[in-house]
Amino acid sequence: MILTSLWANPIAWTLLTLGQILLVTVVLLLTVAFMIYGDRKIFAGVQMRKGPNVVGPFGLLQSFADLGKFLVKELIIPAGADKVVFLLAPLISVTLAIASWAAIPFGPGWVVANINVGVLYLFAVSSMGVYGIIMGGWASNSKYPFLGALRSAAQMVSYEVSIGFVIITVILLSNSMSLPRIVELQAGGFWHWNILGGGGLKNLPLALVMIPMGMIFFISGLAETNRPPFDLPEAESELVAGYAVEYGSTPYLLFYLAEMSNILLMSGLMAVLFLGGWQAPWPTHYLDHLAGTPWSWLASLHGLVMLMLKTMFVLFSNAMVRAVVPRYRYDQLMRLGWKVFLPTSLVAVALVAAWRVFGPVAA
Repeated sequence: MILTSLWANPIAWTLLTLGQILLVTVVLLLTVAFMIYGDRKIFAGVQMRKGPNVVGPFGLLQSFADLGKFLVKELIIPAGADKVVFLLAPLISVTLAIASWAAIPFGPGWVVANINVGVLYLFAVSSMGVYGIIMGGWASNSKYPFLGALRSAAQMVSYEVSIGFVIITVILLSNSMSLPRIVELQAGGFWHWNILGGGGLKNLPLALVMIPMGMIFFISGLAETNRPPFDLPEAESELVAGYAVEYGSTPYLLFYLAEMSNILLMSGLMAVLFLGGWQAPWPTHYLDHLAGTPWSWLASLHGLVMLMLKTMFVLFSNAMVRAVVPRYRYDQLMRLGWKVFLPTSLVAVALVAAWRVFGPVAA
């Protein structure tokens, strides 16, 4: 009753909303710090090295030491650069990267902005991230970062197309663009997850379509975030650091933070769209009696743990790809996006739509 009256008060509503945003942002930044540590540890393990092991127990504080190093470095802006745009570019990138998390459902009722077009919001906000990269490359007033920015923009736009068509297949299965609703429809066990067709055993034949769609989404996410083996805009042997050549200190840290936050976002989105989100891989009837009781938050906590485990699994797969798969050539990257992923996802949209109209779900 007290909570309801607080939500009815505009000032209290504003403060509660700001508190939610601050909580999500702080947790996100801490998660990114330890994600970087885990990424480096996995990379080191594949190469039979120790990785970070000096700063803090087991090297757990290495990311915070790197943060301190970036903050105390001198900020140098090239003499010929457009100073306003030069500094605005990383701010835009990191703001859009963090804003994308507003629509991600962490558990039942745990979402900052429960909008009915959450998928559309995510696709719009994440697509705008390319502006920060283009601005950073152009404002540097050097041909190397500008060329890197163009390559990065072309790569991101190319793979956004296939990501969009893959997401359409999930929307067709769920008949909704609300992310919490998409997760709710995957309840009841892993055989209800969208990666296996959604809707239980009657939709299992769709697994032949949705498993490749999940793989395309995962690979396109690597290309969308300039992640190895698709890190061609930042390839050391070709363009040094791509669009970030002239950046150092805190602005470079913001670019890096935006990139790692986007990687975490794509991993979480993979879990939400294809792997059931906060839903457990088994029926959770043991949580039903918690509804409407003071202990209902335990069900949300259970869902949060499930989402975290799935996101960590996707992140681990991401790190293993980075450590094992060699870098693509740029023509190979473009051919994969336009000649393989795009037509495949288009056919998948047609097949899922036909199943929705003529299959068992239509009855």
